Amino acid sequence: QVQLVESGGGLVQPGGSLRLSCTASTSIISIYTMAWYRQAPGKEREYVATITKGGTTNYKDSVKGRFTISRDNAKKTLYLQMNSLKPEDTAVYYCNAPNSQVPWGQGTQVTVSS
Repeated sequence: QVQLVESGGGLVQPGGSLRLSCTASTSIISIYTMAWYRQAPGKEREYVATITKGGTTNYKDSVKGRFTISRDNAKKTLYLQMNSLKPEDTAVYYCNAPNSQVPWGQGTQVTVSS
């Protein structure tokens, strides 16, 4: 069974940066379209960014120009570089393959606060 492990979250001041990682137990990251999601307190989980097998990326409007999704197939790892962070980016961040049956990982907490 595929396992996804997210890491790299933390507390950062507004305007700061973080790089999230999502490591898979299989080669799923190189085979499928992968995505980052986030869930803020009291809100539903929402899509943040996707990257296709061919490398095409797409972003939620509110993170365009600030976030960059990428992957390292050899390391079975998906990344999310987050710059110019805002308080509204505070959430638990998850990775997964959209529309798949892959179990969700535990996520990684990102808190943007002064």
